[in-house]
Amino acid sequence: NFTYCPATGLARGNEHSEFAGWAFPFPGVFLTEEFISEDEESEIVELMDRDDWKPSQSGRKKQDYGPKVNFKKQRLKAGSFTGLPSFSKKIVAQMKACSVLGGFLPVEQCNLDYMPERGSAIDPHFDDWWLWGERLVSLNLLSKTVLSMSCDSEDSIQLFPTFSKENGQLSPPGSFTQTSACKNSGKEGTNCILSPRLVPSKEVTVAIHLPQRSLVVLYGDARYKWKHAIYRKHIEHRRICVTFRELSAEFSAGGRHEELGKELLEIALSFQGRPV
Repeated sequence: NFTYCPATGLARGNEHSEFAGWAFPFPGVFLTEEFISEDEESEIVELMDRDDWKPSQSGRKKQDYGPKVNFKKQRLKAGSFTGLPSFSKKIVAQMKACSVLGGFLPVEQCNLDYMPERGSAIDPHFDDWWLWGERLVSLNLLSKTVLSMSCDSEDSIQLFPTFSKENGQLSPPGSFTQTSACKNSGKEGTNCILSPRLVPSKEVTVAIHLPQRSLVVLYGDARYKWKHAIYRKHIEHRRICVTFRELSAEFSAGGRHEELGKELLEIALSFQGRPV
């Protein structure tokens, strides 16, 4: 019932929903379009398709480049991991130009293949917090889709009106203008403010539209407070998602498992890997 607007960072109520004309700040999303060219996209997909795609859950297929992990027992080892694929070296280098990806060192890459014929989807979920760090980076290939964000929190969200009646301009949160209705009622000069509106978080879903060849980064609230999903209805053609993950603080400099983290990063950034 809301759509994320990359230009303003707001989640804006959809036109035909009960939240039309309302918005709220939706921090923790970075989206850049045309991250790679059409030729680069074709080359990457061709290289991927030379390797086997393994069946995954919910009609997806996958290729994993990463360490062997048991998330339930919180155990981790290199296993048969030989690094990220060679074609990703250029992608990772290009990420350095993104403002939110300073110091981003991917230790895992997961390619997911979605097809409408297989009913491909992924349910609302959080990515693991024990091993994976703050930023989740995904490159969206072959077709557009929608990343659907939902929240199980008991909190409420404060909505703000997006337009003032006087000039039709977007009204930033916190700066409410006097409404025409107030002026017409003869209350001019009084402190007449259009009140914010509180709604339960559970009633809110936010659509993040991902164009073909776009790169999206989730961090902060969008990573830790909001679950993300891809629904079947938003897979219209074949779609490949390339997700890169960094290590959590526990496996980074000064962390409890710093040495293991160093070893895994060294393997990952050799860019000599095959799917495990």
